[in-house]
Amino acid sequence: MGEGRDTRFEDCEFFATCPPGVEGLLADELRGLGVRKVRPLAGGAAFYGKPAAGLRVCLWSRLAGRVNVVVGRVDARDGEALYSGVRDLAWEDEIAVGASIAVRAHGTNDELRNTQFTALKVKDALCDRLVEARGSRPDVDAGRPDALIEVRLKGARATVSLDLSGRSLSRRSYLDASDGAEAPVAVAQAAALLAALDAAALLEKGWGLLDPAADDGILVCEAAAMLVDQAPGLVRDRWGFSGWARTDAEAWDDMLAEADNRLEAGLERVLGAERAAYAASDAPDQESVAVVGLSESSPAIARARQHLRAAGLRAVASVEAASGDAAAVERRLGAVVARAAGEGTALVVANAAPPSRDDDARTVAEQAACVAAARRAPAGSRFGFAGSGAFASRFGAAPEKRFALGVGRTEAVVEIFAVPPREPAVILVPNPAGGTELSVEVNDAGVAQFAARLRKVARERRKWAAREGVACYRLYDGDLPEYACAIDLYEGAAESEGILYAHVAEYAAPKSVDEALARARFEDVLAVVPAVLGIRPDHVFSKARVRARGGGQYRDAGGRSYVTHTSEDGLICEIDLGGYLDTGIFLDHRTTREMVGKMAAGKRFLNLFAYTGVATLHAAAGGASSTTTVDLSQTYLDWAARNMEANGFPAVFTVERDGRGAAGRRGGANRRPRHELVRADAVRWIQEARRERRQWDLIFVDPPTFSNSKAMGRRTWDVQRDHAELLIGVSRLLAKDGVAVFSCNLRAFKPDTEALARAGVKIEDITASTIPHDFERNPRIHHCYLVRRAVSAEAGADA
Repeated sequence: MGEGRDTRFEDCEFFATCPPGVEGLLADELRGLGVRKVRPLAGGAAFYGKPAAGLRVCLWSRLAGRVNVVVGRVDARDGEALYSGVRDLAWEDEIAVGASIAVRAHGTNDELRNTQFTALKVKDALCDRLVEARGSRPDVDAGRPDALIEVRLKGARATVSLDLSGRSLSRRSYLDASDGAEAPVAVAQAAALLAALDAAALLEKGWGLLDPAADDGILVCEAAAMLVDQAPGLVRDRWGFSGWARTDAEAWDDMLAEADNRLEAGLERVLGAERAAYAASDAPDQESVAVVGLSESSPAIARARQHLRAAGLRAVASVEAASGDAAAVERRLGAVVARAAGEGTALVVANAAPPSRDDDARTVAEQAACVAAARRAPAGSRFGFAGSGAFASRFGAAPEKRFALGVGRTEAVVEIFAVPPREPAVILVPNPAGGTELSVEVNDAGVAQFAARLRKVARERRKWAAREGVACYRLYDGDLPEYACAIDLYEGAAESEGILYAHVAEYAAPKSVDEALARARFEDVLAVVPAVLGIRPDHVFSKARVRARGGGQYRDAGGRSYVTHTSEDGLICEIDLGGYLDTGIFLDHRTTREMVGKMAAGKRFLNLFAYTGVATLHAAAGGASSTTTVDLSQTYLDWAARNMEANGFPAVFTVERDGRGAAGRRGGANRRPRHELVRADAVRWIQEARRERRQWDLIFVDPPTFSNSKAMGRRTWDVQRDHAELLIGVSRLLAKDGVAVFSCNLRAFKPDTEALARAGVKIEDITASTIPHDFERNPRIHHCYLVRRAVSAEAGADA
């Protein structure tokens, strides 16, 4: 082909991407768009047609993530072969005059092992070809190119394509920057779920749709767009095909005009001619709207309504507050069906459990609401959910259709049912607010024993906490073996004052317990906790604990951060109830921290392995003359800095030198901040501080049981193996009459008293006096000691 030839009517090969598991649905959608020669492949579908066919898929596909046009396939056995093959492609027929470019490479082989090098070779070949054909090189714009070229290596061959989409098609125009990276994943899941249900056809027939777990309304937005026949790409402001020489601008304008007309007709059909013009701004008519989402979260409702407004569909669908009560869901469903103008049947759908919060109480409550709605739906209704695959057990029946969607952290399981779920087990629990007992749907009515135990201990513990002024404490710690978890209660402080939060940590079940049984029991715990404690389900957070090496560490699946504040002895403490296994404050050390605060008056205080610095906070509030806080994690040090600042103790970071976490210049104590934060490996930092002859009057040492952090290099840490060396070093940092408080959580810990005595270190076990009332059931939760230097050691040389 040569420059100047009209290529708009020549056939092209395209490839539309999609999440794994959606390929068949995508192929069906493409056929419905009039595309020919459709072939589903792993991760998408290939199709063929004129350039306008690719543009039409960009505009109308709800399932495609990207649409690429294949420019060619070339030899890629090495860099020179790749350059030669790409240079031979007729780029003058593909790249529009004046368009900027960027190249993105994927995959490697034996000779091309660096994707940046591969991208550079392709860019050079393309530019050299255009210089030859046009006499000028295109501009390169890595951030916002007009034409994005993709090269994918597979063995010794490379497929070179042009991305017609620009950004992902799943990043709908109603999303904004605040929605984050997870939002397009939720869009893709919602679109796939609705496609698997054939929702567009059923909505057109007049079916109602209820999402009992609407969260921020993405599924509701997708359903509303289907209902009024809105093209997903209609108001998108930037396309990758703007830099494609084959783009048929006239055909594109015709497609946009057609899409506008179809949307206008859809809005008039659903809203009537008078209200259609105000679809973006008007609130929905509660007497006629047939697409409804429910959520218990006020912020989520606000986001959902904003999404609908941004999509121009505010009047088409309604997102409303839900109480979580099954009867309320039933009433709402009945209203939706009554509003529907068609067959008196409904779709009950939800993206019910994103993987990042599959096991929290909010998800369990949402799943229960979904099942309750499905159970009460009219005969002939259909039900579909994307989540963890747990709905089959809740329905008591195999799904009509089931498939995995996505991979890794974005994986979900789509389950489609044509029959309602079985009747559940139900227990009654007293309403904490008084009045009628609460009905809780559970897997096993035997959880009533757990509910009674939790209610009893909560009454006692809350009275104790009010009497002692304790704001965060443990309620339950595996009291019943069948329900092996720890439940902590946090009273909000600062901006969260008056709010109660619960944190539920599941202990790993022994191998003798069936995994499905353990999961069902934990689901029942998460269903019961909000009802018994009177806490909103979205304020109950859960983690699954899996014991790692030697019982020393735990790991969790990770989740979204939920940052709020609680208090301890009147001090404001930041906690994260969702993002980490631990929340930012170790509750079993409450008494120990209070002791440190009382000991700190007028003292120079050092906190080693400081975590979020709550012990430092107590020391500062107790009148310490100075504090030094050392931890290897910058994340935790930043957290400690926020804790200090929130309580009026601004702290300053000390800059490390030579990567050693140096303690500071010799003789520079007068120039140090009153409260300093040091990022360093505490064990190495101790040696540096000893060389500089720094001293403190009070030291708090709370090392991990085990650590193999990459920041430690090849060295590992084991508290049983390494504590003697650590405490000997700590003792050399003590001033005359100074004392260190050493704590650890290894249940079987035994101090090496002989090695410590030989080094002139005295150790006194004070564990019994540091176990708080709420941890008395588990007196081995930690060990605690006072550490001092013997008189002979103080008089001798610094060993």
